[in-house]
Amino acid sequence: MKLNRLAKIGALGAVAALALTACAANEGTDTASDTTDETSTLSGTLDATGASSQTAAQEAWVANFQTANPDVTVNYEPTGSGTGRENFIAGASNFIGSDRAFNDEEIAAGGFAACAADGEAGIVELPMYISPVAVAFNLEGVDSLNMSAETIASVFAGEITSWNDEAIAADNPDVELPDLAISPVHRSDDSGTTETFTSYLEAASGGAWEYEADGVWPIDSGEAAQGTSGVVDATRNGNGAITYADASQVGDLGTVSVGVGGEFVPYSAEAAAMIVDSAPQVEGRGEGDLALEVDYSTEEAGVYPIALVSYLIGCVEYEDANTAELVAAYFSYIASPEGQDAAAENAGSAPISDDLRSQIESAIALIG
Repeated sequence: MKLNRLAKIGALGAVAALALTACAANEGTDTASDTTDETSTLSGTLDATGASSQTAAQEAWVANFQTANPDVTVNYEPTGSGTGRENFIAGASNFIGSDRAFNDEEIAAGGFAACAADGEAGIVELPMYISPVAVAFNLEGVDSLNMSAETIASVFAGEITSWNDEAIAADNPDVELPDLAISPVHRSDDSGTTETFTSYLEAASGGAWEYEADGVWPIDSGEAAQGTSGVVDATRNGNGAITYADASQVGDLGTVSVGVGGEFVPYSAEAAAMIVDSAPQVEGRGEGDLALEVDYSTEEAGVYPIALVSYLIGCVEYEDANTAELVAAYFSYIASPEGQDAAAENAGSAPISDDLRSQIESAIALIG
């Protein structure tokens, strides 16, 4: 492992970085892993980077895992998904969090220096954090709004520029909308949350969004901010601002109920989880790669379609046997009912289904 390169590569996301270290062990919930006990023999350190959307969940996971395994330290820096993937490819992180799986081109290119084996069989990609991406806004006196996918796309594309635009007013007849400019806020960093959001806009807006899904914001307009906390803070500080962010972190901002199949669906963990249960796996991947194809254009009743499926990504084979043991144990805790409940309590995420857990457990068993 080339962990000496972590500082250099991790600096790409240093502005938003937050280290979750051993001190978190004293801040956990009462939930503890059933994969370890008071006589745990695990010891060592794991260094990880990646998705800022996972911050609240990772705080709970790290604290509980270190409480159950007092000789283990897990450092997780929420640098953003793009930096996390770069770090993993360069061998600078033992595992990463990412709001998307590696794509086919990245898998084909290989070169995962973190792993002893390369190619599609060399990694495990495990969808263990499922959370709605909220469309959140700051509009004095307004707590919630209804918007269709077309309207949301038009707002973020800069086609709808005022809060009292007729498209917004038509779906919110009982809301007094001000004649105030809309200020869209987007991520400045390469973000899996951005890719989730733009995937939804591309699939569901009926052509109102003219850009391909990407982790990098495609329009040179609006305000840019670093990380999930950055866009939330910018929106909170600007009357008339609107953004997209992991729902666990939007706090007291107003939120949008999204048009799906003739109704408006507010975000919730349960509504977001519904889109994952029917998602097929990406074809042609290795045995431990559980990347999913999510249908963001769904019209199924009750589904919240802007669902973030965030992954924990590691190696099938590590050069160091102790690292492999620690990663497998940490992933097993995250996948466990206790781990999923801890994330749900701390981050508002949706616990994975028993069927998905079974698939994840089989993938974790490959790690060695």
